[in-house]
Amino acid sequence: MTRRLILCDCGGSQAVDPERIAAAAGVACSKVHGALCTREVERAAEAMAGGDVVIACQQERALFTALAEQVGAEVPGFVDLRDRAGWADGSDATPKMAALAAEALLPAQLVRAVDVVSEGVCLIAGPGAATLPLAEQLAGVLAVTVLLTDGAEVPARRDFDVVAGRLKRVTGALGGFEVTIDALRQVVPVGRGAFELSEPRDGGVSTCDILIDVTGGMAFVPAPDKREGYLRADPKDALALARLAFEAAQMVGTFEKPLYVRLEETLCAHSRAEQVGCTRCLDACPTGAITPAGEHVAIDPMICAGCGACAALCPSTAITAEDPALAGLVKRMQVLAKTFVAAGGQAPRLLVHTAHGAEMIRLAARFGRGLPADVIPLELRVVSGFGHAEMLAALALGFASVTVLLSPETERDALDRELALASAIAGPGKVALLDVVDPDQMSDALYGAEAAEALAAPVLVLGNRRQAARMAAKALNPAPEAPIALPEGAPYGAVLVNTDACTLCLSCVSLCPSGALMDNPDMPQLRFQEDACLQCGICRTICPEKAITLEPRLDLSDAALRQQVLHEEEPFACVECGALFGVKSTVERIMEKLAGKHAMFATSSAARMIQMCDNCRIQAQYHSENNPFKGPDRPAPRTTDDYLSKRRDH
Repeated sequence: MTRRLILCDCGGSQAVDPERIAAAAGVACSKVHGALCTREVERAAEAMAGGDVVIACQQERALFTALAEQVGAEVPGFVDLRDRAGWADGSDATPKMAALAAEALLPAQLVRAVDVVSEGVCLIAGPGAATLPLAEQLAGVLAVTVLLTDGAEVPARRDFDVVAGRLKRVTGALGGFEVTIDALRQVVPVGRGAFELSEPRDGGVSTCDILIDVTGGMAFVPAPDKREGYLRADPKDALALARLAFEAAQMVGTFEKPLYVRLEETLCAHSRAEQVGCTRCLDACPTGAITPAGEHVAIDPMICAGCGACAALCPSTAITAEDPALAGLVKRMQVLAKTFVAAGGQAPRLLVHTAHGAEMIRLAARFGRGLPADVIPLELRVVSGFGHAEMLAALALGFASVTVLLSPETERDALDRELALASAIAGPGKVALLDVVDPDQMSDALYGAEAAEALAAPVLVLGNRRQAARMAAKALNPAPEAPIALPEGAPYGAVLVNTDACTLCLSCVSLCPSGALMDNPDMPQLRFQEDACLQCGICRTICPEKAITLEPRLDLSDAALRQQVLHEEEPFACVECGALFGVKSTVERIMEKLAGKHAMFATSSAARMIQMCDNCRIQAQYHSENNPFKGPDRPAPRTTDDYLSKRRDH
């Protein structure tokens, strides 16, 4: 059954052209209603009862959802055309309406999830004046334990547990916290009078599902606002404490925890042979969910808050985002750009934002100028994972520029790095971050931005983030004269070798995690494929001669896809059999330093072994006077005659 778009001009406050929207978006449109949420609500009920529909209104979503349940129909889809397009500066908004409608028709992306079970075991840590009233409120809902940190008197009640001590360490998240407590003292509930406490001991370990921290000091976890199940407030703020009690009471049951990213350990370039290479994700993760785990990293999905910075920065695509996945995001951007142009629009601009940005857009539309007609909003759960690959992909798909609207909770470190990288590849004026808190400031910045040209022949980018970035970069730079210089720390670049210092020991080859550095089994050669280089730096770290440097750049020519010889030397010919082995200069250098000067190579015959291949060297050692492989003489075999002759002698 074909989906239908139910249109409404919201009391005539916007101009809606159903014919053009239907033609460009490929969707059947209803007639334009004037008050679908009030006097024409029966028409909405009839439309929902008739089949799969999308209602062009977000403001009254709750009303239409309840109406669908009332008439026994499926909950419809929703798309906001009014605030994002119709209420603007009076320009023709039909191309943008068509683009937004086409995007709304795309199937929703499914995100993997895991169940998190919280049984309501709650630890409240802090001074008694704050923790004990909280415990009294929550004791009937949660299994509460109070950790007194100020020596307050233990109450004479047992509907919740009380201990005293000092919270030292916290790990885990909702449903799986583990806490370490020093100077731990537990209640001794026997005897008359006030409860006594046991002798203090350090290193007490316990677990809980919910942790309420009102100690008033530094948070015990990184990015506490992003740690599920960790509630924190000033112990002197009564309103904040009441809010904590309400939030904690809701954290009982089974919850779905989205798995925001996927890790392919074999692709990770964190380290090789204990030589640390890439640490981009470790440096960027705000919650501490990523930790070293040998040659790769490990991601704790319970702690991960899904900011996406690790996926944006990962040079090898070992970490990939699942919410949203790159393929789904590229599809959304492609539909937006393609439909906008099909409806008669030119040079669309992309505005990437979160729910906070969506609210700013609604306020700007209702009370201000709204968005320009050529600015297409794209709402994501977070924007910190919208990296250089996504920015370049949007430009390659036909957007003239990309602006990322920040929100107060956005992690900026990764975005700043990715913006610099995308700007270096795409050129100035193509990508930007917009950090404003006022809707009017947002509108003014977008209306006042300089016009940019869109790609004349848009291309569809495919593959992983690294492949997509290269395809988009080639479309944006069709005839590069030289490799594009990139900022320090970029994931693309060349390996430069000082041939005077390099001895072709090939340590770099053995540890290169991506296979960008290679040897030649038939010749003393060091080869390099630039397209595969991650700029992780392991080769530079391991080189004993310090002969390697890294140059961040992006070579879009076909030469970057081929193996190039960085250094080669003449092989040495075995003095016995003539077989080629090793490096001539290295063998000569060893001869110069050891022959006649070291006790093991004092004689000419011993020194000559340095100039032999492996097979000839073993043969020479085996037949030498002091054969290192020689064992004691084997006993002569005894025959039957030997045994018989021995008997005859007796």
